[in-house]
Amino acid sequence: MGSMKINGAVISAIFLGLSRAFNGAFAAAPSQWQDIASEVPSSGKYNDYTWLSNFPGMKEWVGKKQIKKLSEYTYILVNKPYEATIAVKRDDIEDDQLGIYSAQAQGAGHSAKQWPDELVFTAVNKGFTEKCYDGKPFFATNHPVGKSGVSNKGTKKLSAASQEAAAASYGEARTALMSMKDEDGRPLNVNPNLLLVPPALEATANALINSDRLDDGKANLYKGTAKVVVAAWLTSPDAWFLLDTTKPLKPFIYQPRKKPEFVQQTTVESDSVFTEGEFKFGAEARGAAGYGHWQTAYGSDGSAA
Repeated sequence: MGSMKINGAVISAIFLGLSRAFNGAFAAAPSQWQDIASEVPSSGKYNDYTWLSNFPGMKEWVGKKQIKKLSEYTYILVNKPYEATIAVKRDDIEDDQLGIYSAQAQGAGHSAKQWPDELVFTAVNKGFTEKCYDGKPFFATNHPVGKSGVSNKGTKKLSAASQEAAAASYGEARTALMSMKDEDGRPLNVNPNLLLVPPALEATANALINSDRLDDGKANLYKGTAKVVVAAWLTSPDAWFLLDTTKPLKPFIYQPRKKPEFVQQTTVESDSVFTEGEFKFGAEARGAAGYGHWQTAYGSDGSAA
């Protein structure tokens, strides 16, 4: 097999081939973040989400008297970089052995497509400890509303064993969200419509939402009340979440500064080619994820029966 002369045209052709492999895998890869998060683009190093409490359209929804109190807190999401590099050896180019890199490019494309999922579902997993715009953890028992503390956090295990067990877990979550009010006592009209669970709770969630009868044989009062979304990104086998995704701003935020793209990182003349004998290609992105209005989400850590 004859060797290939390396020049700019050859490198461009390699980049085009790897880019096609990357983009094909990117397009085909599944993604779930859109189910639970809204995209809020970023044009700088970070986004300031203080507007969640004082944005004009939200003043009446959150409560005017609450604005001054919430202004004590700042909620900023800082964009973080992401990269996945493919190092193509000069010898492999000269020996025309490039097929081995196509799978790597496809893997990078698949990973890049799911990068927003990793950001968003990491925020879900950290929701019991990471603070949102009011200075409390996103899922907390004491969110300030007027002079009261309002809870969107539970501890009950999700259950379809009986009507009583279902009411004490899923039913309690529905009631908590649908009962959300502003500080003047006006209903916020929260409409829970999505039940988010880890794989370990898939059967229980489907029984609650899709079965005519619960495990005890009684009629299922909760049939059809939500859509079940099963996410392998969820790290706890016990935690589950009920969300209202019908509002213009969903409970979670995906903040892309630079969406994933395939880039050429070296040229024929670069130091890495000279010293290491490698051309580098890869995916680059910048972004973050965080929390919208806690009033639209309920999380149970599943720590109690």
